[in-house]
Amino acid sequence: MAREQESDPFGSIFNQNHSRIPDDTVCYSIYPDSPLPISSLQSLHLEILHFISPLTSFYIWQHQPFSLSIAPSPSPSVPPHLRGSLRFGDNIDDEWFVVFLLFQISLRFPSLSIQVSDSDGDFLLIEAAYHLPRWLNPDSADNRVFIRRGLLHIIPKRRLPNPSLADSLAFLVAHESESVALEPVQSAVKARISEYPERARRNMHRARVRVPASVAQVLKEEPCLISLAAEGFYDRDIDTMKYAAKMERFLEKGKGEELVCVAATMSRAMYAQLMQQKFQAPKVYPMPSRENDVAGYLEAELGMKITCGFEMIYWQRKKEGEEGKGSAWVQYKETLEKSGYFDGALPGSKEYKRLMHNAEEHYRNSSLFSRVSEMLSAPVRRIDEILTLPYSGEDFKHQVVPPSDDDSWLYSGEDELNAALQARQVEMDLFDKKYKGKQKSGEPQENAASSSGANFDEFDLGDMVEAMQSFVKKVSSYKGAEVPDNRNMKMVDLDADQFLKDMESVMNHHGREDDASNADTDEGSSSDLDFDDSEDGLDIMEPSGGNGDGEDEFMQTYSDALNEELKESTLRKSFIHANDQSSSKPKEGTSNGTEDMDEDLTPVDVDVNLVKSLLDSFSSQQGQPGPASNLLGLMGLKLPQDANKDR
Repeated sequence: MAREQESDPFGSIFNQNHSRIPDDTVCYSIYPDSPLPISSLQSLHLEILHFISPLTSFYIWQHQPFSLSIAPSPSPSVPPHLRGSLRFGDNIDDEWFVVFLLFQISLRFPSLSIQVSDSDGDFLLIEAAYHLPRWLNPDSADNRVFIRRGLLHIIPKRRLPNPSLADSLAFLVAHESESVALEPVQSAVKARISEYPERARRNMHRARVRVPASVAQVLKEEPCLISLAAEGFYDRDIDTMKYAAKMERFLEKGKGEELVCVAATMSRAMYAQLMQQKFQAPKVYPMPSRENDVAGYLEAELGMKITCGFEMIYWQRKKEGEEGKGSAWVQYKETLEKSGYFDGALPGSKEYKRLMHNAEEHYRNSSLFSRVSEMLSAPVRRIDEILTLPYSGEDFKHQVVPPSDDDSWLYSGEDELNAALQARQVEMDLFDKKYKGKQKSGEPQENAASSSGANFDEFDLGDMVEAMQSFVKKVSSYKGAEVPDNRNMKMVDLDADQFLKDMESVMNHHGREDDASNADTDEGSSSDLDFDDSEDGLDIMEPSGGNGDGEDEFMQTYSDALNEELKESTLRKSFIHANDQSSSKPKEGTSNGTEDMDEDLTPVDVDVNLVKSLLDSFSSQQGQPGPASNLLGLMGLKLPQDANKDR
């Protein structure tokens, strides 16, 4: 057995069940209450499709229609069932229309249990998030959420702590009434699908377009194929654009091709994808003049985008069908890489090419290749069949084409979005009122506020200043700022004076060597790095004699220069000066010049500015964790909430 696996490294890959759902895809499974033979399952399959046909006959799906297939038994305890998946792309209405159909199926066939999920998991629970029991979360929701008899069912945790699929299905049959979700949950989900199928009808948009007769013939025979045209146009790339430049399939006569006017029905999402992108017509395309007929030009422009989309998707699917690759091949290749098949071989290397060739050969001989090739080639074959039928532009010239539907919805979606946001806000407010409005202490909110205000009045701001000064002056070291936690810190044994003297001697030594070696070459030259040889400059650069006068003079010069720069800016006004605390009014008998001079000479009150900045930062946190409360907390200080901010 082990030898067989070594000789066939692809077997496990084709047989494994990939649980990850692709993005923008909804998956659903339908389980009968009792095991059914394959023949009965096929009959159920046809009955379901026949039942939903009147509900979906008018609808143009974004990428693929609603479908079902017979799935083999995933385990001995779970019988064969029906399953399907649908890629909805940018059209979220497709997904919720599927949910509506599944609820209708569960009403029509009461002995069925239905699961539905997408890449977000059990997305029905997301819709009812504000009404779910607290124990239910994405980690505990596996095999718990089902649709049955037109209701949402949630398997209770107290009955099945960790249910398997078989356990849940058996529980639904034996104890159906115990799993029915609460009314708020039911209402939240049903409110999302209550407008269907009328909403699905509103989601369809009919537009007048001018297209070549070949495209008109395709739309006449298979109106749903317009989804392929929208996909080909919207997802175009540099490779498929080459097909549009030639227009070999749908524009055989080139610029001599005559355009005909027809009505094209598509989803609003498709219409938006076509209309909202600028696209230059290929040189071979017969675009009419805009000056003579603006309305006709706009119809031809939309038709041109549809035609180019058909051209690009036709040749792309034809190529992918012959190769049998597409998204299935991409997933297959990713699975090979994750399983270690390439064993570190670099792409482009001889070993990598050999392994890739073997993988492609095995893929071509697999049943997956046949299914993928059949699926990708199906639209191409259908288009070829339609275009082999006799047709001409005269067939479409005398028909009455209704006007285009109003597309004001394309530019007025803000109101609908705001309404949805307001509805969500109402749910959030009710949730906060129910679960978050309770006081942990059980005291009224007014008492808590007054208590906070009293504590704030009793708080000594001087402790904040002392703690900050201690934090900066005593605790900081070469390792960085340490939290004052009464710890025994092991300081570095460093003689700072001796260290500075050694550095100065080294610098002066190298300086004299450089001056001696470069005296001849640098004489009479100038440089941007030359220092000023004034007395002040020497006082600053040369080491002092140990009395500290040089350091004091440097600090005074630096402070004067800094003050001079700050006088020209508004930064100095953001600090509180010492005289601001004594009086807020100007002294009588002083001139403006004297006031400005006094203000410039008045030192900044460091302690007051520190306290003010910390309190402003703490107040802006609005009771939430933040830098001010975190820093003060590390220093052993806890500011109370100020209930009277305006005092």
